[in-house]
Amino acid sequence: MIQEIGHGSFLRRIAINVGAGFVPGINSVVMGAALAAGRLGWEVVGIRDGFDGLLHPERHPDGGLVTLNPHFIENLDPAGGGVLGQSARIDPFHVRTVTEDGMVEEVDMSDALLKALAAERIDAIISVVGGQGLSILYKLQRKGLNAVCVPRSIENDIAATMVSFGFNTALSVTIEMLDKVRQAAQSARKIAVVEVLGGQAGWLALQAGIAVCADAVLIPEIPCDLRSVAARLKEKMTPRRPWGLVVVAEGAKFIEAPQAEASVSSLKASLSPLATGDASEHVIHHSGQVAETVATRLQLLIAEETFPLVVGPWVRGGVPTAVDRQLGLAYGAGAVRALNAGKNGVMVAFQAPDIKFVPLPEAINKVRTVPSDSEFIKIAQSLGVYMGSEQ
Repeated sequence: MIQEIGHGSFLRRIAINVGAGFVPGINSVVMGAALAAGRLGWEVVGIRDGFDGLLHPERHPDGGLVTLNPHFIENLDPAGGGVLGQSARIDPFHVRTVTEDGMVEEVDMSDALLKALAAERIDAIISVVGGQGLSILYKLQRKGLNAVCVPRSIENDIAATMVSFGFNTALSVTIEMLDKVRQAAQSARKIAVVEVLGGQAGWLALQAGIAVCADAVLIPEIPCDLRSVAARLKEKMTPRRPWGLVVVAEGAKFIEAPQAEASVSSLKASLSPLATGDASEHVIHHSGQVAETVATRLQLLIAEETFPLVVGPWVRGGVPTAVDRQLGLAYGAGAVRALNAGKNGVMVAFQAPDIKFVPLPEAINKVRTVPSDSEFIKIAQSLGVYMGSEQ
C-alpha cells in the first residue's frame, strides 16, 4: 500500500542522490527531476556520492550538496559523467568507520542521516538506485524519510518495472562488443565464449545473443547441459564455418555437477581471498569464472579451440542511448509527479506505455527474471539460437 504524505504543496526543498555503480546518462534523470521540480517552485539540491555528501561533508571541498538551479541544469550534459557521483556503499545502516584502535567496523548512521536531512531543510528525496538501494530506501522510509525511487539496473532485473534505467545502453554496448567478437571468431576460426552481466537474470545475454545470432545463449533461468551445447556446436561447425559464438550470463547454471577439486582450508582462503578459483564465501572476484569454465569444458567435448572473453563490467561505460536519455528524463519527472501527488515510499515504474508508481514492498527482495514462456526465448529458438537444454 502506498503511504500518502499529503499534497505536494508542503514541499519546499527536495534532494536527489545516486546509488553505487556508474550508469551512462544518469544526468538525464537529474535533469528530469530538477526541471519538473523547478516548474513547481521547489528548490532542488543534489547529494554527492550517495549519502556521503550529508554524512561526511568534510570529504568534499565544494560541499556535500550541489544546488541544481536552472542555470546549472541548462549547462548540464545529459550524456556526460554523473554530476553527483556514486558512493561505493550507499547503506547508511552499515557505514564503515575506523575506531581509535585502528579497527574497521560498521555502524548505523541512519539516524544521523535523517538529522542531517532535517538540518538542511530537505523535505523529500529522490534516489536513483538498484535492487539493494531500494531495500535501503524502504528502511529509511519506514523511519520517517519521504522518498521516491528511480529503478536503475544494467541487468534489467528489478521487479515491477519492464525497463530499468541503464539497461538499454548496456544492451547496445554489449551488442556492439559481441559483433566484434563474432568477427574475431570468424577470422581466427575458433569458438568464442563471451561472459556478460546477469547474475540472476538473463535479459542482457538473451537479448544481445538474439541480436548477434549467437549459436548458444546460456542464462540463469535455464540450467544448461554443456554436452548438449557441444553437440549443437558440432552440428553447426563445418569446414566452411569453422567457428562459433556462445554468450553466457555470469550467473548461468549447469545441469551436470562441477568436477570436485582439492578443497582449500578456511584459514588459507581467509588469509588469501583469491587463493582459489572456487566460488565460496571467501572469494571476492568472480568475473570470468563462468566463461573460463564453459570454454574449457566445450574445448574438451568438441576438440576445437575455444577462447573465453569477459564483456561484463565494461558495458557500464559509453554514451547513453536515445532510449535511456528519454527514459531518464521521464523517470526523473515522474518521481517529482509522485511527490507532488503525495506519494511516499514508491518506485517509479515503466509499465508500457505508462509511468506508474509502485509501492517499494512490491519491488524489493525480488528479481525480474526471464519467464519460461518469454517471447524472447521463442524468438531465439526460432532463429536457431540454442538455449542450453531442450525446451
